[in-house]
Amino acid sequence: MVLERLDRVGGAAVSARPFDGVDARLSRYSYLVSLLPPRIVDELDLSIRLARRRYSSYSPDPRTRGRTGLLIGPHTGIAEDFYRRCGLATRALWPTMTEPLPTRSRARKLVDADASWRLMVEEPIGRAITSAVSDDLVRGVIATDALIGTFASLDDDSLRQNVCFLYHLLGGGTGDWDVPVGGMGAVTDALTAAATRHGVDIACGADVFAITPDGEVRYRDGDVERSVHGSAVLAGVTPTVLASMLGEVPPTAAPGSQVKVNLMLQRLPRLRDTSVTAEQAFGGTFHINETFSQLEAAYAEAAGGKVPDPLPCEIYCHSLTDPSILSADLAASGAQTLTVFGLHTPHGLGTREALTDAVLASLNSVLAEPIQDVLMPGCMETRTTTDLEATLGMTAGHIFHGGLTWPFAEDDEPLDTPALRWGVATAHERILLCGSGSRRGGGVSGIGGHNAAMALLESGSLAES
Repeated sequence: MVLERLDRVGGAAVSARPFDGVDARLSRYSYLVSLLPPRIVDELDLSIRLARRRYSSYSPDPRTRGRTGLLIGPHTGIAEDFYRRCGLATRALWPTMTEPLPTRSRARKLVDADASWRLMVEEPIGRAITSAVSDDLVRGVIATDALIGTFASLDDDSLRQNVCFLYHLLGGGTGDWDVPVGGMGAVTDALTAAATRHGVDIACGADVFAITPDGEVRYRDGDVERSVHGSAVLAGVTPTVLASMLGEVPPTAAPGSQVKVNLMLQRLPRLRDTSVTAEQAFGGTFHINETFSQLEAAYAEAAGGKVPDPLPCEIYCHSLTDPSILSADLAASGAQTLTVFGLHTPHGLGTREALTDAVLASLNSVLAEPIQDVLMPGCMETRTTTDLEATLGMTAGHIFHGGLTWPFAEDDEPLDTPALRWGVATAHERILLCGSGSRRGGGVSGIGGHNAAMALLESGSLAES
């Protein structure tokens, strides 16, 4: 049985028509896929199609006020030696994501390259980037992968930025991020269909409020309280939310650090850089005010309690790669969707209005016309960390449920139970994590659920059910 608090399954992996009278299915929260292993797709026989974007990225140069820029792809690259060294680590570690947790020592042997291991795992990633590349703009294009949803300096000794960087380059061993055809909701629909085929009972509108260590789950169905009991309970909520359901002291959770603005445009805006077309610029990831120095300055401003000015942002245009999310009339009219993702906006920083203004100002700083001039009337929505907490139950709006962890165990960690070996353990034998709060969770991956299922199979819990 699946108990879902909302009126439909999917959580953040959903498509929605957020604008009245506009027939466009936006990936409202999550928007790209990289970490979903083909193994999971094949084993569950999922009908999921991913489309490669036409370009890797475009970055207007703020030093020329956006009149020039850096277009990457589809067959060109930057910092090739740097990414080659990163690839030695990611290609070695990617297959372990659907296996029992390797220890740090075993992961180190798998990587088998001192320089690669050191730059990814042992030293702040900012040092490796600045050593490998001299240009501030190129440095920033590389560095953004270390900061998505993560509030940290690129030189932070905690290395949490390194963990984020590793996950963003890990998918498939290459780090390619693709567009889900039909929108993010198509991924959830495929998983729902697979579950239904196998006899899963999916209950929406089931608001779980209490769990006991012996497997009793109590939930509200409207005004009625109900309970079910299982030999195992798999929790897709954050560790903090799970603790509240168990009546325990919650763990310390890192704050989320992003703002997302969804836009519906009559057409793509004109750029100040006349050497590229709008279709090229928006055909990949469009980086705005994300030079290395701007990223570090924005972190310092946010850490001091100010909304960064300019706000580092990046844009994704789903409809250029996958026009199926638009009605035929919208597609024919030249309309496009835009998702703008702002960095370094930690939970509690600024009002919705201030964050929205910062996003629009940053975007307009590189355009030849204000984005408002091509915006469909009433077709803009802002999603803050507060919204993610209130709507989706993501503690402090953290998109990784409180912070990513290394995809390996420390050498002295106990791994003497199936749940510990698979990285899904809680303090209670019958209760396992299966979402982004699990080890190696995070992103639209299915890895947490896969590994929780493997732990149950290894322990024999499913056979007892």
